[in-house]
Amino acid sequence: MANLGEISVSAALNLLSAFAFLVAFAILRLQPINDRVYFPKWYRRGIRNSPRRSGVCVTRFVNLDWRTYIKFLNWMPAAFRMPELELIDHAGLDSVVYIRIYLLGLKVIGPLAVLAFLVLVPVNWKGETLEGVKNLAYNDIDKLSISNVPDGSKRFWVHIVMSYVFALWTFYVLYVEYKEVAAMRLRYLASENRRPDQFTVLVRNVPPDPDETVSEHIEHFFRVVYNANKLAKLVQKKKSLQNWYTYYFNKYERTSKRPITRTGFGGVVGTKVDAIDYYSSEIQKLSEAEALEREKVLSDPKAIVRAAFVSFKSRWAAAVCAQTQLSHNPTIWLTEWAPEPRDVYWRNLAIPYFDLTIRRLLMAIALFFLIFFFMIPIAFVQSLANIEGIEKVFPFLTPLIETKSVRSFIQGFLPGIVLKIFLILLPTILMMMSKVEGFSSCSSLDRRSAGKYHLFLLINVFLGSIITGTAFQQLKTFLHQPLTEIPKTVGESIPMKATFFITYIMVDGWAGIAAEILRLVPLVIFHLKNMFLVKTEQDREEAMDPGCLNFATYEPKIQLYFLLGLVYSAVTPVLLPFVIIFFAFSYVVFRHQVINVYAQRYESGGSFWPDVHRRLLIGLLISQLLLMGLLSTKSVEKSTIALLPLPILTIWFHVYCKGRFQSAFVRFSLQDAMTKDTLERATEPNLNLRAYLKDAYVHPVFKGRIHFESPLLVPDEENNTLVLTRRSS
Repeated sequence: MANLGEISVSAALNLLSAFAFLVAFAILRLQPINDRVYFPKWYRRGIRNSPRRSGVCVTRFVNLDWRTYIKFLNWMPAAFRMPELELIDHAGLDSVVYIRIYLLGLKVIGPLAVLAFLVLVPVNWKGETLEGVKNLAYNDIDKLSISNVPDGSKRFWVHIVMSYVFALWTFYVLYVEYKEVAAMRLRYLASENRRPDQFTVLVRNVPPDPDETVSEHIEHFFRVVYNANKLAKLVQKKKSLQNWYTYYFNKYERTSKRPITRTGFGGVVGTKVDAIDYYSSEIQKLSEAEALEREKVLSDPKAIVRAAFVSFKSRWAAAVCAQTQLSHNPTIWLTEWAPEPRDVYWRNLAIPYFDLTIRRLLMAIALFFLIFFFMIPIAFVQSLANIEGIEKVFPFLTPLIETKSVRSFIQGFLPGIVLKIFLILLPTILMMMSKVEGFSSCSSLDRRSAGKYHLFLLINVFLGSIITGTAFQQLKTFLHQPLTEIPKTVGESIPMKATFFITYIMVDGWAGIAAEILRLVPLVIFHLKNMFLVKTEQDREEAMDPGCLNFATYEPKIQLYFLLGLVYSAVTPVLLPFVIIFFAFSYVVFRHQVINVYAQRYESGGSFWPDVHRRLLIGLLISQLLLMGLLSTKSVEKSTIALLPLPILTIWFHVYCKGRFQSAFVRFSLQDAMTKDTLERATEPNLNLRAYLKDAYVHPVFKGRIHFESPLLVPDEENNTLVLTRRSS
């Protein structure tokens, strides 16, 4: 097991790598050639232009002003200059609420670390128990943990009391934060400008009617939804060909020489042809195919899905419809608030209700097997951290492994890197599973994927590391002790796994955040595209793609660090400073990123916060249960009874917060809706809402390409009239 010196070496390596990334970023961001990579948000808004410098040609690519390098770290204070209200207008409420999660980590873990080091560390250090235990592998860090306190000692009551202090402080901070975020959301909803989703409700699983087609059944009030997935592919392919045509035509105008290309893959294989004529003919063929497919979609009754967007003349009427059961059969005419137009995931609107239940059942089973079989690489990673196990399997490597630098690298650096490699493809797999489940908005897909990823990290990375780590490190003890003593050994492994989690925080946390701001992969891709693929200005804009906050991946990782901080605050407090550094560093980096880099895919008004709050309380509950289990193996009388109120109090706190605040995130009050409607009618009496909502929820492939009749708006209930149908009964 890694000792304190080896952990120090690992910390130094990771700090140096993180510092190297920061220095590289600070230098690269000053170069004119990289300006579009590190400030794409301002370019897309038309506020920033490419740096223009007079003088030699090299200044177009390299910054030769030495004075700017003196202040190469000025991006850090600049990240704090934008006030929160201005940041909401600039980046959206979702981004601001996400950044506050890191700040919440400092508010929770910071005081916990101070109290733990002042109270618990001296108590643990004076225990002097581990030195007298035979056949137990431990290190210097373990001497600062609860494992160093002798069984049955009255000192454990200090840990019990401090666990109550930690829980109450966490409750207080979470309550204040939940209240503030709910108030921010209500202020945002009350002050935001008019948006189509405020007047629109998504209706799914429209039932079949024997006397009318689906279109006739819903066309009286609804914006019909078409299944245009195939048409979207044709439109995208045509867009690519038009880009090539523009490139070769511009080239012809510059050189007056007809460009040549090949008809095969990528224009590098196949028969040589005139490039302009070839792409012109290909575009013509695609245009004809696109017109036929569009006509088929509009005329084929089967292309109309059993879903519709309902537009109302007032927010009040939309709120009533979205929050009301429309039929005695709860499986048909399902209503929910429509996502904002850019948040709609069009591919999933056509999925029937019964199919949704089957899909989600299958994905739940698939997630179980994914988590179960991923224990194999987790166990492999744990074996890398066990020097003794490696030496037994590969004795010829013993001289090399016992070298101080190699030993420090293996135990303090290698396991975190290997685990991170195993986890690279996981978010993509989980997002695909969420799409199969059939959610209708990108925001709900992100939240669902985040839930899966959180469960995966909780079971595999946290609990899996503890269990498999115990199996590898204490294998000899397992084989020569009674079954009744195994829980005690497993309990001892919880504080002793702190060294592994410290290395994980440093590799995945510190170095990961430094790599995040460096944007090395987007930087390389941008310059490669500029060299080989950029043909038009449109290509240059696409090559500058800034990406967005990947909530489905980032938020579950934050929850893991919260969990580690809460679990080890009363067990091995020496881990807490590493968590605090991660939260502080991440807060600065992501504030910079949302100001200068990330684009906003959608705006949900911070609707994900209840999920964040619930997962934080799950982490707190797990920390309490683990402490109860650990103390039960330490011969502490009445420890379970003394700690039992804690999880009960945590569950009650969750129920209270849910009842107190969650409605602000799932419902829209009729009072606020009526207030906004009244103000709008007073300030804009001549507003043409029909024209405003005309193309809001038209499939993107139809926008600007074909004429749609204006949507029929459902009037207020006092103006409702009967609608003629073709029903015979």
